[in-house]
Amino acid sequence: MADLSLLQDDVQEEIDGSLDFVSQDEMLTPLGRLDKYAASDNLFNRQMVARSLLDTLKEVSDDEKDCVAVLERVTKLSEDSEPTVRAELMEQVPHLAMFCQENRPSIPHAFSKYLLPIVVRYLADQNNQVRKTSQAALLVLLEQELIERSDVESKVCPVLIDLTAPDSNDDVKTEAVAIMCKMASMVGKDITERLILPRFCEMCCDCRMFHVRKVCAANFGDICSVVGQEATEKMLLPRFFQLCSDNVWGVRKACAECFMAVSCATSQELRRTRLSALFINLISDPSRWVRQAAFQSLGPFISTFANPSSSGQYFKEEECKTAEDVKQTEATKSIPLNENLPEETENVTQEDAVPADESPTDSSPVTFTVKLETNLDDDPASDELFSVSNHSDFLSHCTLPLKNSVDSVEAEQGCPDAGASNVLELQSQESPVTEQELFNSFHYWRTPIPEIDIDLELRHTQAEAHSPDSRLVVQKVSSPGSPNIAMATRKELEEMIENLEPHTDDPDVKAQVDVLTAALKASSLETQEDKKSSHLNQEIIYRNDTIETGRINCKISQIDSIPLISDSVECMQSTLRYIHNDSDLSTSSGYSPEEEKKSKVQDVVPQALLDQYLSMTDPSRAQTVDTEIAKHCAYSIPGVALTLGRQNWHCLRDTYETLAADMQWKVRRTLAFSIHELALILGDSLTAADLLPIFNGFLKDLDEVRIGVLKHLYDFLKLLQPDKRQEYLYQLQEFLVTDNCRNWRFRAELAEQLILLLELYSARDVYDYLLPIALTLCGDKVSSVRWLSYKLVSEMVKKLYLAPSPTLALELMNKLVEQFCKSPKWSGRQTYVFICQALIEDDCLPMEQFAMHLMPHLLQLASDRVPNVRVLLAKTLKQTLLEKEYFLTSANSHQEAVEQTIVALQMDYDNDVKYFASIHPASTKLADDAMSTASSTY
Repeated sequence: MADLSLLQDDVQEEIDGSLDFVSQDEMLTPLGRLDKYAASDNLFNRQMVARSLLDTLKEVSDDEKDCVAVLERVTKLSEDSEPTVRAELMEQVPHLAMFCQENRPSIPHAFSKYLLPIVVRYLADQNNQVRKTSQAALLVLLEQELIERSDVESKVCPVLIDLTAPDSNDDVKTEAVAIMCKMASMVGKDITERLILPRFCEMCCDCRMFHVRKVCAANFGDICSVVGQEATEKMLLPRFFQLCSDNVWGVRKACAECFMAVSCATSQELRRTRLSALFINLISDPSRWVRQAAFQSLGPFISTFANPSSSGQYFKEEECKTAEDVKQTEATKSIPLNENLPEETENVTQEDAVPADESPTDSSPVTFTVKLETNLDDDPASDELFSVSNHSDFLSHCTLPLKNSVDSVEAEQGCPDAGASNVLELQSQESPVTEQELFNSFHYWRTPIPEIDIDLELRHTQAEAHSPDSRLVVQKVSSPGSPNIAMATRKELEEMIENLEPHTDDPDVKAQVDVLTAALKASSLETQEDKKSSHLNQEIIYRNDTIETGRINCKISQIDSIPLISDSVECMQSTLRYIHNDSDLSTSSGYSPEEEKKSKVQDVVPQALLDQYLSMTDPSRAQTVDTEIAKHCAYSIPGVALTLGRQNWHCLRDTYETLAADMQWKVRRTLAFSIHELALILGDSLTAADLLPIFNGFLKDLDEVRIGVLKHLYDFLKLLQPDKRQEYLYQLQEFLVTDNCRNWRFRAELAEQLILLLELYSARDVYDYLLPIALTLCGDKVSSVRWLSYKLVSEMVKKLYLAPSPTLALELMNKLVEQFCKSPKWSGRQTYVFICQALIEDDCLPMEQFAMHLMPHLLQLASDRVPNVRVLLAKTLKQTLLEKEYFLTSANSHQEAVEQTIVALQMDYDNDVKYFASIHPASTKLADDAMSTASSTY
């Protein structure tokens, strides 16, 4: 007992001591408590001080001096030696800054003077956690616009620039670069260009640390979008080219991931000429991870070539004049015959050509560049319009379809594979190449199509084809090249083959070696070029003179003894075909109709990019690049289709069909979710021909695929012609059957779509086909599905009542009474009350019609033997029906019947029924308890 009494005394002393401690704290002022715990040796006390700073500021907010005193303590606390205390303090800085902003009149410049220096100083803290916290705080402050622009320029940016100096710590430098990139979009274009951009360009060339270059590459697109097109093309693009050829694959991968954002900040010309060739290099990168990232970005990059005027974003074909007609009209008006073309015509002709890729000479051992210039000046040097640079000078002479008049321009628009240049002439390797010539918007290659007919409406320009100037140009076309080019080319080809042979383990390199070997054999036959060129000259002149009056014909015949394209041109095409990966192009003397139909040539995006995109469905890509590459292809196909326009849908048709039949359900699911967008792009005729069979297949697919079709069923069906739309009425019933009966969300989505589909079908169709589905959903096991089905039935009643003949509406109401109100199951009778409640709330029927056809049966449920039915009836009558003006203002027999029913419910033996039938119920909204009632019923 003695020990127990001693223990009690000890406990009492501890309690008294703690009470004294609490009472002492209560006697202290907020500043006193702050000073007491800030000076404590206990780490947790100092952490608690940091956490309670905002509360302390709020307590002393009425006194300006006390607020300043608290902020001074914050400055002192920021010098704490313990990293956890500094990190805790930094987490509170955004909250303190917001408080200072709200109380700015009483404590002006408080944030700039006391808090911002702490944030900036912590950016260089030795502790990683403190640095990360300060970086996050800085971004929050910039996002909330709590830092003045003058402070950003004078206090934040100089510190970040110092942290990115060459002698700075590696980790700090990397983090500082990341912060600079992230804050660029927050501080705006002016500050970014003046203060951040120069250092960012330097960091892109950091030779010592690839981590810095990787951060720059990852954020390159954000910087480009902030500074705009001019600064991007002038300062950033050269750095981007260096990063794309970096020796670290992680840097190149980051470049591939941000390629779309960079492309959006450049002009169409640079996008077509330089960026497309650069992207081809990334797609053929030795690293699988780089190729994987490049293929994922390929579709988005192609979408940056979209042009609203040419993509034809109209649905009905008769609603718009095709972009092709527009381009033909513009070409007729703006291109004079046999005159020097101004620079403005470059934009017209660049859309009418099929571009070939261009690869930088420093990133690939084999680089071919085909240039078709369009800027003609008086300077004689500008007459050299066709140049083959780098290793492609083995072409001693090549011939393309003639394009020297308005006829040719228009013919090219009618047949995508027509020629792309006005004058063709070889430029030797020794000729100087200017920057403008090196990266011109016309780096294209075309293979002639045997026969394409031009629209008859273009015949008004055919007379110009007989101009004598055109024949002069033809003679210039056929001028033979230098015989020394072939010898030089053979040596270069042999050297390239020798360099690549040690790496033939790579399938891509082996294919390249095979192509170069074929090119080497072909180049040995160049001695026959003079004869071929003379025969060609005669053939083209003959064809130019024999154009029919009724239409323009792009056909260029090819006879065995008079070949159109020399063997060296075949060699060039073979090399380009390897780059394009296009198996449909051929250098044979003719094309069968099947091959021409399958041609994937277009003039919207560089052909090399499209060919690589189409190759994403190749099964070998899944093994060498990415197992989900087909899914990425499917994800971006609507954007690619919009870019190409419906006139080039033939380029994507086979690819889309391949994806729709892919073994992976994720690929088909992706297509199912976007098929309505593709239908909007293609128009009704192409949708009916090419998309409907695939859509029908998706309807019978797995539930994971069907849900994609179901979610946008209305969006797709509304684009179809009425006769096609009518066919799907018979298939809607199939959506009630799912692989898993517990997949109630599938049925809920069906109910939502049926509500939208009501406007697409007639009243008779709704009654015959949609109503049975709705009534089935009304008896679903899941309350969420039932609630949607009640809404669906009420909308059906509204549509049928507004129909010319109200007969169907009366039949529907009678069916509701027979199936639900007189149901032997109490859940069916409760469903009838729910439907009536939905009809009243949404005003789907005039109250007179409701009172005449539905309300008598509704009031009979007051004597139902199941309390749940009577409870719901009391709610509906008291909280919904009696709020309608019809029952408030006019005295009639219906109103008397309702009042008598309510009186009877108020005398019910069930307390819940009495409660909801009372005059002043606690809840005035049916929705408060209706869901709980429904969920507890069955």
